[in-house]
Amino acid sequence: MHRILVTILAGLAFLTIAAVPSKAAIKGNYLEVRNADVWTGPCFANSQVDLAGKQAILAWKVTNGSWQGTGLRGLSVVAVIKANATLGDPYRDPYPAESVLIVDQKATPRQRMALENFAKSRAGQLLSHVVRVDVAPIQLVAGTGTNHGEDVLMAGNLARVKTRALCQGDIMCGNETVYYPPLTKITRSMPAFSRVDAFSGKGLGVVWNNRDSRSAFVGSFSE
Repeated sequence: MHRILVTILAGLAFLTIAAVPSKAAIKGNYLEVRNADVWTGPCFANSQVDLAGKQAILAWKVTNGSWQGTGLRGLSVVAVIKANATLGDPYRDPYPAESVLIVDQKATPRQRMALENFAKSRAGQLLSHVVRVDVAPIQLVAGTGTNHGEDVLMAGNLARVKTRALCQGDIMCGNETVYYPPLTKITRSMPAFSRVDAFSGKGLGVVWNNRDSRSAFVGSFSE
């Protein structure tokens, strides 16, 4: 009887452990900015369709975890995209899109490959045509507490983004909403105001230095 009871308790313990959700294999901070408003009203969005929103910068910083068996804690990767139409517009096809990847200078060759594959898995077809891969020191600092929304990205001298939280003064028509959702799979996101959105690298045949628009998302990812 005692052996039967022990067996039952052991089985229950196994089921309890199995039912506990496993921790995310990889998680971190995410930043996205485009050259068109993402938090806006229909009137503003319609005025930008097919004229803006074809460029984007996406950035991930791994705070913990691994990808494909390779530890990536503390490392970052940035994707710079030039699309064929306004990204997120359901009535136009943004593909083919060209992209440049910037991988963290601190990463080993194996980690760099894992960072590239991770970014491609998150962004899907947006990164199906990578024309160039650069290596640079990357800093992605996410604002916390009262500074939530104040994120800063510095990818060497190639890409730079600074954001702040949206405020009352950013309301222009009163019908603002998240008109275009984030371009990648993320766990949590918040629209933000882009103070600076700049790319000065090679490979896309275009550079930019945009300022002061409601064009960013800050958030986190987990898988």
